[in-house]
Amino acid sequence: MAPAAVLVSVNVGRARPSAPSDVGVTGIDKRPVDGEVEIRDPGPKGVAGSGVAGDAVCDLRHHGGHDQAVYAYAREDLDAWEADLGRQLAGGVFGENLTTAGLDLTGARLGERWRVGERCTLQVTGPRIPCRTFAGWLGDGGWVRRFTERGAPGTYLRVVEPGPVRAGDRIAVLRRPGHDVTVGLTFRALTVEKALLPRLLAAGDDLAAELRERALRA
Repeated sequence: MAPAAVLVSVNVGRARPSAPSDVGVTGIDKRPVDGEVEIRDPGPKGVAGSGVAGDAVCDLRHHGGHDQAVYAYAREDLDAWEADLGRQLAGGVFGENLTTAGLDLTGARLGERWRVGERCTLQVTGPRIPCRTFAGWLGDGGWVRRFTERGAPGTYLRVVEPGPVRAGDRIAVLRRPGHDVTVGLTFRALTVEKALLPRLLAAGDDLAAELRERALRA
């Protein structure tokens, strides 16, 4: 029997100066916090930031809003990067709000719904695309290429039902759609295999509006 999926840490960041960032500051430096943290829908992209209370999102043009309210990354993928990079990677170091264990995030399907803790329900919306702010934070000029080649991007989440979460909470998959459009497939379509973009339309109503527009233009 597979071990239960669990929330390893909840991570929030403060705004800090960042030369690579288009807006001069970034909230990518996220650190694990103790106790409960409220997760709620932040509102539309462009005017709203993170769905995680106390977490800073600075570049509202590219981050935050309904479909990027929360970012999750798997502890298993961080462990693999630790082995490659030869340094410890604490939860939150990739800018993720939720560090998970026991979930295949790359294989998660768009529209998949998770219950975290007692009440909070989140929906998978799509992969994180690496940027120069991410590379600058890790101090690796080739990071965007390396991260893209690995193809383990973590996933953004929409808040379906708000609620408090904390480290140690169980994560239950409530709904797994019947289509085969995964986070990993979507990431490849948006980066190195753009010929795959039309395949995203197979996700139907589970495809976020921004991704639908990209797929229709392909």
